[in-house]
Amino acid sequence: MNVERMFVGISLLGLVVTSIAADASAAQSITLKQIGRYSAGTGTAADEPRAEIAAFDPASKRLFSINLNLRQLDVLDLSAPESPVPVQAIPLGAKPNSVAVHNGIVAVALEGAQKTDPGHVTFFNTSGAFLNQLTVGALPDMLAFSPNGRWLLVANEGEPNSYNQVDSVDPEGSVSVIDMRGDVPGLTQSAVRTASFDDAVPQENRSSIRIFGPNATLAKDLEPEYITVSFDSKTAWVTLQENNAIATLDIPSATFTKIVGLGFKDHGLPGNKLDASDRDVPGSSNNGVINIQQWPVLGMYQPDSIAAYRANGQNYLVMANEGDARDYPGFSEEVRVGSLALDAASFAAQGFPDVSSGLNGLRHNDNLGRLTVTNTLGNTDGDAEFEKLYVFGARSFSIRRADGELIYDSGDELEQRTKALVPGLFNSNGTADSFDTRSDNKGPEPEGLALGKVSGKIYAFIGLERTGGVMAYDISDPNAPAFATYATTAPADLAPEGLLFINEEDSPNGRPLVVVSHEVSNTVTIFEVVTDLE
Repeated sequence: MNVERMFVGISLLGLVVTSIAADASAAQSITLKQIGRYSAGTGTAADEPRAEIAAFDPASKRLFSINLNLRQLDVLDLSAPESPVPVQAIPLGAKPNSVAVHNGIVAVALEGAQKTDPGHVTFFNTSGAFLNQLTVGALPDMLAFSPNGRWLLVANEGEPNSYNQVDSVDPEGSVSVIDMRGDVPGLTQSAVRTASFDDAVPQENRSSIRIFGPNATLAKDLEPEYITVSFDSKTAWVTLQENNAIATLDIPSATFTKIVGLGFKDHGLPGNKLDASDRDVPGSSNNGVINIQQWPVLGMYQPDSIAAYRANGQNYLVMANEGDARDYPGFSEEVRVGSLALDAASFAAQGFPDVSSGLNGLRHNDNLGRLTVTNTLGNTDGDAEFEKLYVFGARSFSIRRADGELIYDSGDELEQRTKALVPGLFNSNGTADSFDTRSDNKGPEPEGLALGKVSGKIYAFIGLERTGGVMAYDISDPNAPAFATYATTAPADLAPEGLLFINEEDSPNGRPLVVVSHEVSNTVTIFEVVTDLE
């Protein structure tokens, strides 16, 4: 199959104790071998990690890692990836959310004084010298250079601080398009254009696009999360995670050409099962077991990371379907099924006639009672009862055509694989004592991903934020991805957030690498990709 590598918008991931295939039929053409590790120390606030996203410069062999806790950019010498060496800390003066590197230019996304204020992109050279700073939209959350280096795209998430409060502010979500031609120190604010949303942007599969923030316009409700750019640097695709949608951006004109709803995943179908409870041991109110079943539940895909590649001359989009909820002062959409009234006739039609909280009822903790769902969907007739149940995320990764059409979803594979390979860490927070505690809420939680070419094949590396570790799939044929390997170093490394693939041409040791950043353990782990022939 003729496969071309395409620029991808990326994150980071986690450390390696073992790399294993689940069965003899798995297409295990690679394994992940941990060769290096860096600890950024202990943070002082749980929501401000020291290691979250990183970017690599092949010329200087330096890795640039954002340190939110210390408001700085940690610079590591990766000349010997087995022994990363911290060489510099660049003070930033504000909260960093992302970093990207291209041709010796380091760009860092910084929040405003309040997250609802306009943010900034600050530029440095790879020696850490300040070059320039430009203003962008509120809460710049991700950066992506186009392959040709002409453009720098910034996803301005524009999260609100609250809803229905006296001081509520809900900024518009947008993408800043920065023209990088010319000398970076000479760039002015005129180089920044804002791609905004309005009702004139065509919407496809509109019924699954979630516009639900109280009193929010379309532009305020849409929250760009992640960006990937086409190989020809003309088109970008932007995930709108909370909205269960993606947007297509024409880069030269800085305009959105369409918004596509991603639909819903039916967890009542074979192959789409999920473990829905963290307290499903009969007779116990505190313990869980592995219980992957079909349930009358619909999953909102809600992708976080997105990456693009080409196969047989076509563009494809890979998405990690993490899921996310809105939970703010004045508005929260998360509820447990056990707290809802369910329409008996609707669920009987789906094969579940008992909607009570009794032992065999859907609302019992052994079944769906503990499952976290949204209260913004599912009450189709406006009465007191819910006819459908919608969960956050799809517990999977997907491949779609460039127009958003779904051609592959991993179904329940991530839960089935972790059940087989690391049963003691199933749907955990990466530790044995948290076993099964995430089953009621997004399960293994696939979040970060990166694509890379190894021995002529394209692989997707997917980080499981909760369970920990990296799943690898051969996606050379977009219609038939094949599981390759799973590597995990939990509990030493917790909460992989971002993934970065370094190809062998750029790698300091001449071997393909996967770099994973962990926001709870504050560690950066370097994996070497090893082929079966070695």
